[in-house]
Amino acid sequence: MTYLGEGWDSTAVLVGGWVERRPRRREIGPQLVREATVMPWLAPRLPLPVPVPRIVSADPVVARHAFVPGGELSTWTAPMGRQLGEFLLALHAAPAGEAARLGVTPTPLPLDRFLAEVRVPGAGELLARLGGLPADTLVHGDLNPEHVLGHDGLLTGVIDFGDLHLGDPATDLAWALHDTSPEFADALAEVYGVTDALCERAAIWHALTPWYDVLRGNDTDDPEMVQIGLAGVQERLRRWVSPT
Repeated sequence: MTYLGEGWDSTAVLVGGWVERRPRRREIGPQLVREATVMPWLAPRLPLPVPVPRIVSADPVVARHAFVPGGELSTWTAPMGRQLGEFLLALHAAPAGEAARLGVTPTPLPLDRFLAEVRVPGAGELLARLGGLPADTLVHGDLNPEHVLGHDGLLTGVIDFGDLHLGDPATDLAWALHDTSPEFADALAEVYGVTDALCERAAIWHALTPWYDVLRGNDTDDPEMVQIGLAGVQERLRRWVSPT
């Protein structure tokens, strides 16, 4: 058995070539069950390998899926950008109604926790921009360099669909457009057909990302993560709020 790491919600180990995930908190069990219901329907629609888990234990919940090849990347090239653009086009085109019938729902923003746990100047201006954003597209919900895998200059898979929900497609473009190389971002934008409005919404979601790091640090009793998150909140707010 090889320990692969842990996220906000679950831990992962490699057992005989299979990845086994267990919830870190009891309320995450239903989330793993939902993944095991949705991913067999979704995976054939996508142009890159993704986890397709099945539940092998109900109490405690344990989900198992084949190992998705590749590793975390440090460089982001135009061919990779085109691959991710094609992946997101396919994901966002998946029928939202069918996903809803399989248990996928919108995910409300934790605004009360944001206000209580992230107290920095300028925060209110950003939060005010979140009202009225669309929530009608199937989105990954946590697309970042830890979850986009590659090898030998190409993407090989996308993992961790625990935050899959009906939301704003700009959520999945936040990191890809605003925190990668210009070559990667431009190639993705061309393939996907990113509009100015979509890019602007992605910038809002990008500014919001470290807020979740603060909440995750509080949930997992990790003061260092909380401080890193707060520093990220302030840095992105300086770049985004009321630019002059």
